[in-house]
Amino acid sequence: METAPRPELTGQLVVITGAAGGIGSAVTGRFLGRGARVFATDRDHDALAALQRAHPSSNLLSTASLDVSDENRCGEFAARLRAEWGRVDVLVNAAGYFPLTPFEEITHAQWREIVAINLDGPFLVARSLLPLLKASRAGRIIFFSSASIYAGMPEQCPYVSAKAGVIGLTRSLAKVVGKYGITVNAITPGLTLTAPVKKLFPADVLEQAAQARALERDERAEDLVGAVYFLASEDAAFITGQIINVDGGAEFD
Repeated sequence: METAPRPELTGQLVVITGAAGGIGSAVTGRFLGRGARVFATDRDHDALAALQRAHPSSNLLSTASLDVSDENRCGEFAARLRAEWGRVDVLVNAAGYFPLTPFEEITHAQWREIVAINLDGPFLVARSLLPLLKASRAGRIIFFSSASIYAGMPEQCPYVSAKAGVIGLTRSLAKVVGKYGITVNAITPGLTLTAPVKKLFPADVLEQAAQARALERDERAEDLVGAVYFLASEDAAFITGQIINVDGGAEFD
């Protein structure tokens, strides 16, 4: 059930990629609930329609189909935002793709597809929207990496490699755009109990992940929303190039 927006982010213009996924939809709901205008993108048309149905009375939500790995589509989306908004205050890169594939069976085409979505995508979207972020008084870029970069995942070599690359992008881009007052940070979630994760991972693996945490429970999409919202807020104005690990205490390194 929708509630009346709280006014903390009234007037803020927020773009969220992968917004129709489990984590992305939770993040979208938080920003809408705080009064921000949100442009939610995803490559899943049906999921975007479901996201709009979840917020039927909101006049703050716009949606667009977007494949973040397609350079031309990212450029077209940026042009649309330039025409409709003129600036972007917050960019949240939540789009991701994480199939399980044994290393010796991975084809180069599969590797490229996974890396294209998880590493090329954040680069392409951030580069395309950078002129609009410069127009903001306090731009924010928030990437999603993964806590799997700390321990590794044997059947997710391309995914983990790409997410490690996001850390390098975060630290380097922060030094590029700081002169414009833009911050760049990343979040590394643990194994989060979304619909795709429940479909992909056996129940015993999810239970083991929960028991391995200092907080012995499943990680939910809602557990990540607070960190995203904080990094987008004025309270995080002097935080940039940083990685926030949100995994319930599974990794301390």
